[in-house]
Amino acid sequence: MVTDETGRPRLRRVLLKMSGEALMGRREFGHDREILHRLGEDVAAVARLGTELCIVIGGGNMIRGSTLAAAGVERTSADYMGMLGTVINALAVQSVIEQAGIPTRVMSAIPMAAVCEPYIRRRAIRHLEKGRVVIFAGGTGNPFFTTDTAAALRAAEMGCDAILKGTQVDGVYSADPKRHPDARRFERLSFLDVLSKDLKVMDASAIALARESNIPIIVFSLHAENALARVLRGEGPHTIITEEAGA
Repeated sequence: MVTDETGRPRLRRVLLKMSGEALMGRREFGHDREILHRLGEDVAAVARLGTELCIVIGGGNMIRGSTLAAAGVERTSADYMGMLGTVINALAVQSVIEQAGIPTRVMSAIPMAAVCEPYIRRRAIRHLEKGRVVIFAGGTGNPFFTTDTAAALRAAEMGCDAILKGTQVDGVYSADPKRHPDARRFERLSFLDVLSKDLKVMDASAIALARESNIPIIVFSLHAENALARVLRGEGPHTIITEEAGA
């Protein structure tokens, strides 16, 4: 599905979306060293295949705006605090990818010149064309928008061929497979299926933007060995979300 006759990826440029919680492992907060370094190696393997890769990471392992808002922090301030958490994660992931030998750039929607570049679309595209992994931090730079929406927005702006949604499970299920062992994993879904069935893949704004931009979403488990390279080769369990379920 995603390779040519030589086995090389057909996907020229992709965006990886992952939650901040995926970096915690079994910890209750922060970063798991083993998971960080495995992610760095996985990203490096994909970059060596020649695929241009950009990344959006949530900040839930550090701080979550919605939780702060529920605790009484003013919503706009809470969301900005959550965006700062994504910058912390971006810098951590940048470090492990560069240790694996791949150049990176962190670009933030909230300018902070001392630690990363401001997000400028044309500059980000140029970084990708030069073989650098670009990590987008700071969400969209606006409160009330999730990092899911930021991922769909950046994927559209970068002209990505797909959004890779790395999760804790190996695809989209009819129910939580951890609570419902009989839950069915979908091989393919349409964007309308996701919205009408209220499947918890990405928030509705992100799904709508991906649909409007005709960018397929591939949902897979981040915890499988060589997960990124395998899903780019169409290997291993995953769910593909497109305009038409059978497309």
